[in-house]
Amino acid sequence: MTGPVPFDDRFGEPDQLRDQLRLLLRHRVAMALGVALGLLGGLAMALYDAGTYSSTSEVLVRAGADPFDTVNVPVDNQISMSTEQQIAAGATVAVRAARTLGQPDSRATALQDHLRVTNPVKSQVLRFEFTASAPQRAARGADAFAEAYLADRRSRNDAAVHRAVDGMRTQIAALARRTKDADNSADASAVQSEIGSLRKRVSEINSRDTSGGDIVRSGAAPALPSGPGTSALVVLGLAGGAVLGVLLAWLCSALDSRVRSAREVQATLGAPVLGSLPPGPGADDPLLTVGHTDGARVQAYRSLAFRTGLSGGGCLLVVAPRADDSAGEVAANLAAAFAECGRQVVLVDADPDAPGLAARLPLVPAEERTEPETSLPEGGVLVDAGSAGRFALCPGGGTGKSPHTDVSWATDQVASGTCSPVTVVAGRPLLEHPHTLVAARHFDGVVVVTGRDTRRDDLGQTGELIGCSGVRLLGAVVDAGRARHGAAVLRRVKPGPRTESVLPGTQPAGQHDTLTVSRG
Repeated sequence: MTGPVPFDDRFGEPDQLRDQLRLLLRHRVAMALGVALGLLGGLAMALYDAGTYSSTSEVLVRAGADPFDTVNVPVDNQISMSTEQQIAAGATVAVRAARTLGQPDSRATALQDHLRVTNPVKSQVLRFEFTASAPQRAARGADAFAEAYLADRRSRNDAAVHRAVDGMRTQIAALARRTKDADNSADASAVQSEIGSLRKRVSEINSRDTSGGDIVRSGAAPALPSGPGTSALVVLGLAGGAVLGVLLAWLCSALDSRVRSAREVQATLGAPVLGSLPPGPGADDPLLTVGHTDGARVQAYRSLAFRTGLSGGGCLLVVAPRADDSAGEVAANLAAAFAECGRQVVLVDADPDAPGLAARLPLVPAEERTEPETSLPEGGVLVDAGSAGRFALCPGGGTGKSPHTDVSWATDQVASGTCSPVTVVAGRPLLEHPHTLVAARHFDGVVVVTGRDTRRDDLGQTGELIGCSGVRLLGAVVDAGRARHGAAVLRRVKPGPRTESVLPGTQPAGQHDTLTVSRG
């Protein structure tokens, strides 16, 4: 008996990036949500900035010394632009600006929220940028803050002048008293000379320009709103939403405990993937498709029967980690595919608790049977697989038979060696009924069926359980699940007469086209 043929399905690309993209695209809702949020954010920003205008005034800050003296500037009169920037953005200047705009002092804090003061590098210029809902208000606000800053700086310079002058006048008064008390004319002359120097100094201080700066650029009413336009914000919102959508899809993929690709199935189970079944018929459609329909899913079943390596006979166990209709469906269609190859096939329903495959398969009435009774197992029935032929079914659920050690009576027949050349056993959910493998030594191989809801932990436990039983794990079947009700996935054709044995890949007497196996 040959081993399973290595299979690379459409998910088995060597390119890891492509595999990751497929996993992300499975969470299209999360990606669409991220794009929608980004678009809404861009539109909200566009609406918020649509009526916002900004105007700028610039002030050249000068020292409090003689504006024409560009060489001898005292250290105490040098300007700290960072300090002036903080003062310009402070509350005192805001109160002056509010009064200039004719608003109460309580509005000073609100005006500060619309102001931004900057200082260009290596310059003595303060830039006042004011934002408002109207162009004229923005221009008036920028000019008001520039004028308020200059008024505040003038008041600070005037206060410094008054302090200096008052101190010198105090010294002059003290020297005048010394002149009266001088003993000789020489001392009086020296005191008078010192008084004259102080008076000259007072005159120089009083003559200084205390304005502290000039407005070199007045605020102008802007013609367009500030910030990027609506189109740019919408594009930025879409770009940000796309990034957010990818991040949400990646989080959903990382937090999802279900196996999402054939690569994950192979890595978790530790066995090759024998086949990937495309979406099948609806829940109300017949369970058996091989011999009754045609399409990609039927071709996948035929290829799967060939890859199991049981074309020459043997016993195959088909199980799922948890309760799932896919295991019974795969087992029934594999039996039909083997029958289509001309093999004598018995399908064993090893689950006595379920409603049973007999209720879902097209059975041949007893009066229409042409096969001798001795060709059927005890209690067996015939299944009409359409153009694929017929095969025997050993029913499980609903037969009234009591299972032996929790294994159906039909499985006991397989273990006793009375089975036909090809026996397909639809087993119970392996993790819920691990004793299904009690007759594991009689199986030639096990196929595990995984669906869209199979979890990685369950699949790993299934592989370990099969490995401990000593039975050969042939591989896994990835089932994409059934389509929604009413979706036409497979083309219904009229069942034809039974065709004789052919291997998958050949053409039986005008019933099927040549089988082509997809390698990704």
